Amino acid sequence: MIIVVAGVSGSGKSSVAALLAGRLRWPFMDGDLLQPAWNVAKMSSGVPLTDHDRVPWLRDVAAWIDQQIAEGQSAVVVCSALKRSYRDMLTERRPAVRIAFLEIDREICAKRLAARQGHFFDPRLLGSQFTDLEPPAPDEPAVVTIHVMAEAEATAEEIARVLNV
Repeated sequence: MIIVVAGVSGSGKSSVAALLAGRLRWPFMDGDLLQPAWNVAKMSSGVPLTDHDRVPWLRDVAAWIDQQIAEGQSAVVVCSALKRSYRDMLTERRPAVRIAFLEIDREICAKRLAARQGHFFDPRLLGSQFTDLEPPAPDEPAVVTIHVMAEAEATAEEIARVLNV
């Protein structure tokens, strides 16, 4: 199984995914490390990414997933996957992929982003994340929605429980 931990910036994706991967003893990839340099520069300067900007990154995340599948390895990866088309890119012809989409209140995200240090994502972009957000629909069988809990560990435990891993 490959678990994609998804959601808007500030939802705790990286923290939750790292805890989940550690708990399961599975490889972990923070999808931000796969972002092209031009995307990082764009976000650092406060410019939201477009679908065109995100496609090469999504392809790199999908390639990482494919590598894990080819090696017969379960893993956890972080990818915002804000839109259904993005989630479809990651799950299409990949029955081993499950997406745990983190649901969180916008105000809580804003507070988290304001307190975050050393990350390239400009907190002013949060509005664009919620504008682009297409919450998972009931007809997305590979996706489960997980409400973010106060503690990242509790959120990771809920993902493990819901996905039965």
